[in-house]
Amino acid sequence: MKAYDADFQAFSDALGASFSRYGFAVIADHGLDQGLIDAAVNDAKAFFALPEDVKRQYHQPGTGGARGLTPFGVEAAKGAKAVDLKEFWHTGRELPQGHPYRQYMRDNVWPTEIEGFRQHVYGLYEGLDELGRRILKAIARYLKLDDAYFEDKVQLGNSVLRLLHYPPIPADAEGVRAGAHEDINVITLLLGAEEAGLQLKDSDGEWLDIAPPPGALVVNIGDMLQRLVNHVLPSTTHRVVNPAPERRGFARYSTPFFLHFNPDFPIETLPSTVTPENPDRYAGKTILAEDFLTERLKEIRLI
Repeated sequence: MKAYDADFQAFSDALGASFSRYGFAVIADHGLDQGLIDAAVNDAKAFFALPEDVKRQYHQPGTGGARGLTPFGVEAAKGAKAVDLKEFWHTGRELPQGHPYRQYMRDNVWPTEIEGFRQHVYGLYEGLDELGRRILKAIARYLKLDDAYFEDKVQLGNSVLRLLHYPPIPADAEGVRAGAHEDINVITLLLGAEEAGLQLKDSDGEWLDIAPPPGALVVNIGDMLQRLVNHVLPSTTHRVVNPAPERRGFARYSTPFFLHFNPDFPIETLPSTVTPENPDRYAGKTILAEDFLTERLKEIRLI
């Protein structure tokens, strides 16, 4: 992100070119407090190490996994036969009492067993939320929109920070850590993933390993933004494959932040992205961000 401040136009051009080609970009020098990241990840590891019956107290069935724990073996990629080999924790935006968006966003739950969990995890949430909005300014510049185009459309978005735990894999495990899928949201900011396995599907159908250097941030386009920009920026299929035999005994942790539009934002194709070569794929099909999210949560078995 050093180039962001030094030459914003060049940063925007490079970022947009990577997104246009791959739907993914790797950003170094993201500026987030590494101490806070480490604290949040350590808290996640401590939580997932708790006994199953203790963790299950933080599962809220019927809520789409919006907050708290989604246990192992629940979520599946759209259309997949097998569930993903993972469990995760969701933290969302905290809103004041009486805010109209509270009808869309549940209260967070916090594990009392892990001291500092709320401070560290919500601190990371706020840091990633701010960083995501900065990245969206560069995307807006690349799309030849006003730099602040996205600001009033995401500043109270239904965004979630996911603390992910992929346990060690038995040799006879069915399924994979995360089946091939596209993200639902606007953009995803991914930290961590000490263990390998993340792959994206290139436009020619080849699977490419994503192996960012330590301390880097992986960012990818989600389906909501792809729809808004008429696929000028693609939401790329990706997955987390099972490890090599010698690494099966090691858990994998990562912390994706799924940045969303405000719940009542109407996703409608930007006219500037419609051309004779790229006609409007969604003409007459405007959809509110919250309705889009609900549709997709049903497809991945969270609702």
